[in-house]
Formats: sequence, C-alpha cells, structure tokens
Amino acid sequence: MSNTSKLEEIEFAENPEPRCACVLLLDTSGSMQGSRITALNDGLRVFRDSLMKDSLASRRVEVAVVTFDSTVNLIQDFVTVDQFQPPVLAAGGSTMMGAGLERALDIVTERKRSYKASGVAYYRPWIFMITDGAPTDAYAPAAQRIRKEEEAKGVAFFAVGVEEADMGRLREISVRAPAQLASLNFAELFVWLSASMQKIAESKPGDQAALPPAGWVSV
Repeated sequence: MSNTSKLEEIEFAENPEPRCACVLLLDTSGSMQGSRITALNDGLRVFRDSLMKDSLASRRVEVAVVTFDSTVNLIQDFVTVDQFQPPVLAAGGSTMMGAGLERALDIVTERKRSYKASGVAYYRPWIFMITDGAPTDAYAPAAQRIRKEEEAKGVAFFAVGVEEADMGRLREISVRAPAQLASLNFAELFVWLSASMQKIAESKPGDQAALPPAGWVSV
C-alpha cells in the first residue's frame, strides 16, 4: 500500500461522511491581473468562511483548486473544507484552458476511485470553472470528455465568464449554459457556491438537490 493510500485510509476512517467533491478550476492568465485576481482571492476566503458555518458541509464538501495560465497547476488537492486554506493566487501568462479542464477531470476520476476503494459514499462531483478569456490551447477533446461525463452523471460542470470572457467558446465546452458574472461580484458568487454545496451535503447521495437562485448572474 502506498503512503497516499495509507493516508486516505486514515482520513476516511476518521471522517466516514459521504463526500461532495468540488474542483475550483480558475483562470490565472495575465488578463486576470489587478482587480479581477484580487476579487477572486477575496471570494475564495468567503467560500471557505461560508462553508465553515455549516458543520456538516465542512466535513462532507471536499475542495481542490486547479489553476491555468501558461501552465496548469494543482494548487490544492482534495481536502475537506475544515482543512482548506484558501490560496493567494497571482495572474500572468496565457490561457491553457483545455489542459486545465483535462487536469480537473483527471483528479475527479482519481478521487472517485479513492472513494470506491475505501467504501465512502459520494455525491456527483462538481467542476466549477471561472475564466475571463478564451482558451489558447486545444479544448475540443476536454469538451468531449465533459459531455460524456455529464451524460453518465459522472460530473457536473459549470462555467462562469468574467467580463470579456468568450461566452461562445464556453457554450462549446459546457452542457449547461455558461453564466456571466455581474461586474466582479465574486463574493456573491462564492456565497451561492457555498450554499449550493450545503444543499447537496444535506441531501442523500444520488438525490437531486434544489440549488439556490443565482443572484450574481448578469442578465
């Protein structure tokens, strides 16, 4: 047994609650510099603080953070919210969204394997992508994977466009209609995401939880 497997065995033994995995897939390209990355960093702290108010959600919701710019980085592997320390992100470089999507899908697949191997129940994982641009790499293969996963109910993918994001490209990637963020209202977005995760965590795995209205969406 690998060290990783041993750690997971201990982790799941100490906290056998069903898991709701959420990947925050975040654009940290150069166009996110300034007020956008500042607001995003503030939003990550709001997300954690909101979820920590719910003792059940803090033990059931698992967060991972993947960033994409000229490279793709796993900033935070899956941890329950009570162990999550929001990173301070910096922006620069291009927009390797396709590679970011692939990485997010890969870590979700691997995490589901860990749940199954440990006999831990889990909810349908979320991948929640936030971007202000368009991909500078190939994204069609990742988009195809997302559609297959959605059809199999293996993942729920959400795309949020910030300001000048290419919403047309996002519609090519996401089965759900991508949402346009009103101004830089990251705080309200992450409060909504927190409330959504709480709704799911309070339900039974496999049930369809009703999500709160998204007041942060530009109309």
